[in-house]
Amino acid sequence: MDTFIEYVLQFGNLNKQQIDLIKSKATEIELHKDEYYWEAGKAVKQIGFLTDGILRVYYYNNKGEEITRYFIDEEHLILSGNNVDEFFIPSEYLQAITDCKMVVFSKQDWKDISETIIGWDSIVQKIITRHHTEKIKRRSDLISQDATARYLDFIEKFPKLVNRIPLSYIASYLGITASSLSRIRKNIR
Repeated sequence: MDTFIEYVLQFGNLNKQQIDLIKSKATEIELHKDEYYWEAGKAVKQIGFLTDGILRVYYYNNKGEEITRYFIDEEHLILSGNNVDEFFIPSEYLQAITDCKMVVFSKQDWKDISETIIGWDSIVQKIITRHHTEKIKRRSDLISQDATARYLDFIEKFPKLVNRIPLSYIASYLGITASSLSRIRKNIR
């Protein structure tokens, strides 16, 4: 819980009463490796913040292949939909690829915090903007690079993740086969 509060305080000020309100609305949960935070086609009913572990967002293409779209590591807010009132049914899966710890809020509790704490929406918007910028920066180079450059770029942008994620997921994220990734890794050592 403290990790979440410390993170939020980077984006705005909160007094003790506001922090106590946030803590009273939050629940800490654990997801075990391979469990889902959400699944395609099922309504998402909570807002989450990852305090420990790694999640991956993936979908199935028209050939039935799993495609990893991106990874979510520690200190990331996981919103559902464009706003709290929206009924959100994802088309992708959000799965723990390591054991994870999260702080979660029901959509109603999140809305209560928003309606009670002046400036909360501004803090959340700043967090969203930072995450969006990070995501674009991490993905933008993948389009124009060859496979080796993509992998080297992945190592640079995700230094804490490279040894914690199965190679098959990294290969999928990079748009290459697992055997190609194995060859690349062997050649750069």
